[in-house]
Amino acid sequence: MARKADSESNPGRLKQIALTYKMTRRADRKIGLVLAGVGLVTFGVLLAVGFAIGHPVYVGVLGVMLALLAMAIIFGRRAERAAFGQMEGQPGAAAAVLENIGKGWTVTPAVAMNRSQDVVHRAVGRAGIVLVGEGNPNRLRSLLSSEKKRMARVVSDIPVHDFIVGDDEGQVELKKLRTKLLKLPRVLTGPQTTQANDRLRAMGDLMSNMPIPKGPMPKGMRMPRGGQNGR
Repeated sequence: MARKADSESNPGRLKQIALTYKMTRRADRKIGLVLAGVGLVTFGVLLAVGFAIGHPVYVGVLGVMLALLAMAIIFGRRAERAAFGQMEGQPGAAAAVLENIGKGWTVTPAVAMNRSQDVVHRAVGRAGIVLVGEGNPNRLRSLLSSEKKRMARVVSDIPVHDFIVGDDEGQVELKKLRTKLLKLPRVLTGPQTTQANDRLRAMGDLMSNMPIPKGPMPKGMRMPRGGQNGR
């Protein structure tokens, strides 16, 4: 049964890799040449080392495995870059990046938003609290400031970092957002991170505080004027 499950899952994995490759190739036309080059160079170097030490077969087998590993790493990075390139400029792109940042982070999309659809997302991890804004930089500064004041009532002892996604000076490019967060110094313990999340969850966010009627969403419904949205 285990072998049957593996055989059924392998086509799924291969299909996913093929789809990812096609998606990446649309944005990165040289991906095939790059991967082939990385694989051949890695294998060639190790094979040469194998001949030099008198064990070409053993080192050659190792070279094949390391070449495949190097190709997988390069492919993953370029596929991620291509995905970020396609998401750039799309609403919610920063939230999608944050959702895939990895373990140890709790992400809450759209904790603050104004009537112009500028939005702030929140991530909490060992580095503290990170607020990420998407939209007009001038309006976002005010929105970020308001969110910081709101959070200060319950987490004044937790460090807060804020970033605005964009290509201008002082902003963070979407493709570099994940790396930026992962490079932040870790200043909290696991229990402190959990406690910060609990406090913020108790405070509520934009979505939980928004009065949403039961049943289908009424047509033409707009965001309420009062409270955080009117900032």
